[in-house]
Amino acid sequence: MSEIVWRAEPSVVADSTIQRFMDALGVKDYDDLLARAADDPDWFWEQTIQFLGFAFDRPYDMIRDASAGVPWTKWCVGGTTNATLNFLDKHRDTPTYQKDAIRFEAEDGSIRTWTYQELDRQTCRLAAALMDLGLGPDDKIGIYMPMLPEVAAAFFATARIGATVVPLFSGFGQEAIATRLNDAGATAVITVDATSRRGRPIPMKPVMDEALKSIPTVRHQIVLRSNEGPLDWDDARDHDWAEIVAGKPDFVPAAIVEAEHPLLLVYTSGTTGKPKGTLLSHVGFTVKMSFDLLVCLDLKPDDRMMWISDFGWVVGPMITTVCTIAGATMVLVEGTPDYPEPDRMWRLCQEHRVSFLGVAPTTIRGLMRGGTEDIKKWDLSSIRIVASTGEPWTDEAWNWCFEHVCRRKAPLFNWTGGTETSGGILVSTLVHPLKPCSFAGSVPGMAADILDEDGQPVADGEVGELVLTVPSIGMTRGLWRDPERYIETYWSMYPDIWRHGDWANRDEDGLWYVNGRSDDTLKIGGKRTGPAEIEGLVMATGLITEAVAIGLPDPRAGQSVMCVCVPNPGVGADDGTAGQVRDAVAAGLGHAFRPKDVLFVSDLPKTRNMKIMRRVVKAAVLGQNPGDLTALVNPEAVDDVARAAGQG
Repeated sequence: MSEIVWRAEPSVVADSTIQRFMDALGVKDYDDLLARAADDPDWFWEQTIQFLGFAFDRPYDMIRDASAGVPWTKWCVGGTTNATLNFLDKHRDTPTYQKDAIRFEAEDGSIRTWTYQELDRQTCRLAAALMDLGLGPDDKIGIYMPMLPEVAAAFFATARIGATVVPLFSGFGQEAIATRLNDAGATAVITVDATSRRGRPIPMKPVMDEALKSIPTVRHQIVLRSNEGPLDWDDARDHDWAEIVAGKPDFVPAAIVEAEHPLLLVYTSGTTGKPKGTLLSHVGFTVKMSFDLLVCLDLKPDDRMMWISDFGWVVGPMITTVCTIAGATMVLVEGTPDYPEPDRMWRLCQEHRVSFLGVAPTTIRGLMRGGTEDIKKWDLSSIRIVASTGEPWTDEAWNWCFEHVCRRKAPLFNWTGGTETSGGILVSTLVHPLKPCSFAGSVPGMAADILDEDGQPVADGEVGELVLTVPSIGMTRGLWRDPERYIETYWSMYPDIWRHGDWANRDEDGLWYVNGRSDDTLKIGGKRTGPAEIEGLVMATGLITEAVAIGLPDPRAGQSVMCVCVPNPGVGADDGTAGQVRDAVAAGLGHAFRPKDVLFVSDLPKTRNMKIMRRVVKAAVLGQNPGDLTALVNPEAVDDVARAAGQG
């Protein structure tokens, strides 16, 4: 059993927002809060809305309405609002209005800052321009932009007029864009002429232009120009951002919509076929994300948050939402954490005095390859909290991050959930101890549990399905134009219980762990395990940077294990390394799980949020159709895996 490696000082606990929240609600402790929230979700979410000061134009009549069935629960029925009342309007005539809302560093090192007043002004001017184009609450507007300050204005302006935002990954090609915007029925898009990635100019408007040839519903394209280069231009459709906002007012009232009105239509990758369109509402996304980040993870007004990501994944809208709700400063970054210097991420932390750092385990594993000399050069004492999401940790990567980034002083918090839930299911907090890779437990209001195949709670130490036993305010309001798929994906395994699709377990100290996707389960000789357990053993050898464990058909055992690995620099991709990988797995799990095959590749296919796609790896190895690949940031890795397996 892992040992506890960190506890907050009593003074830190007393000053934490989660402690203040529990005191305000009059609960004894976190377990009491979880129990009361599960027993009376109406009470819990009403208290949360009040604590956060969420602004309604018209108060709601009913906090929760499940009359159409638990999967179709509605929230704050009868209430009206607009999320930007909470992002922007709340800060007018306060000291926050003159504070930095955004600090932005481009890949070339240039820096721009926007105060809350400037963000408000830019938002309202763009909102006025969008309304002049005839856009409003019935429209879906795609945003295809890198993490510039203007992406926040584009998001907020779209929300301000009541339209629904469709985030698009800035690395998408034309096919991926067209698939999503056609499914959404989008009527407008907001983009830029180009961006920079690893020193190369990346055209964006030309990619969107090609996509729009097959998207007949889009009538308007707003283009932010970042250089003076020539651009193809359609006068009937294309609008220069600077030109259409010129002369527009600095204040535009928010369009008041139903609390349940969709704020975001976010597409997540499906196993096969088209991506899933998740619908996140003005009240649901805003309240849920704010509770997770401000209350559980302790984001405070004085914080500077940096979470290098993309607007096309839910972390992008999350950053802009929670920082403005809190009155904090977001540090937005063009490009990647390791270019133009391998230690860029740590330099950014020092120079921008980042206090709340978001990371993905995959990012940390990549930065680990460079050793520790680069990170030692930088002063990371401003970091108060490090938060992680995206995938399970390995012990090696978690301990490296805790030792060298947190310096064993700041906590390394774990947070997992998904786009479909507007945030977390499990979380770490300042009132709980930390063990490597652990979670404190359920996010209050989520009523998480771990069930076996028969729907019974598992004992401590046993692995089961991660579920939610009551609906949460942040859950997707179905899947866009696909209600049957929504029920089949999330609600069909257990009656009126949300099955998230992850394996999880608890230890004897009550801390939780996620063991990977349950649909990736390996069954070897009648024994079942999650691939993350095998991958952890492989990574613990110190020979491998990244690994995927998959099950291949085996006539005798039903399945055999294959490990597809990226070796550490200087480690040979040879039989000797493969033998050490096999021995490590056999020593940890027994001979039955000893990998039959070990493949070495230079990279593994990852999504835009840096999740390694096991199903894609398995399909490439077997020469099968891998399904939807539009979310991959490195599709060339699929061919690399296929060649290594003799399929290419």
